[in-house]
Amino acid sequence: MKVFIELWKAKDTWKNLSPSERQDYMAQIGPVMQDLMSRGLEITAWGMNEDETEHKSDYDFFAVSKLPTDELLKEFQSIVEAAGWYNYFEQVNLSGSLMSPEEVIGKILEI
Repeated sequence: MKVFIELWKAKDTWKNLSPSERQDYMAQIGPVMQDLMSRGLEITAWGMNEDETEHKSDYDFFAVSKLPTDELLKEFQSIVEAAGWYNYFEQVNLSGSLMSPEEVIGKILEI
């Protein structure tokens, strides 16, 4: 199982679109997400980065998803790129296999 974490904020190219252009763009994403979900993508959380967050990152939104395979994760990333998402949003990603806290601490100790 893979976890994919996305952090993003709108670029001026997004902010300069009209409300109907924004809505049209987002409407294209729904069916693609439904297809990915039918093949195992699990949306764990979406949200906004709250101002009260200590050590707050400079990104406004986040998404956490689980995917069953490396292949589906790679496909998801390719779809996001091909959809022109990065033209409208500045984004950073994290991904990796699920691990226990003990496994992660062991990796930290190896550094």
